[in-house]
Amino acid sequence: MGQVHPAPDGDPHRAAIGEANLTAVRIVRVLLTASDATASERLNGREIGSELEHELANSACPSRLLDEWAPVDTVREVTDGRSVVDVAGEVPTATEWVNSR
Repeated sequence: MGQVHPAPDGDPHRAAIGEANLTAVRIVRVLLTASDATASERLNGREIGSELEHELANSACPSRLLDEWAPVDTVREVTDGRSVVDVAGEVPTATEWVNSR
């Protein structure tokens, strides 16, 4: 973010320009959510044998922690019953990266 040449006057280490550029960046967090039933269905379609049991056992806790600890301004997109294309098309609008359709 401070990759400029030559360095700005009075900012030989480019710290001020880097800080100014960082404050201009808008960070939007997106948490894709799914019900336990949907997560189980997806894992059943993707994993086999002992890997399935392992993934089913280990998916619920991180999911709940992400939901609980995500900052308040995190955009949550429910993915139940939706295709990848549908969700991918919705995220830019939900995050205001593009105007609403």
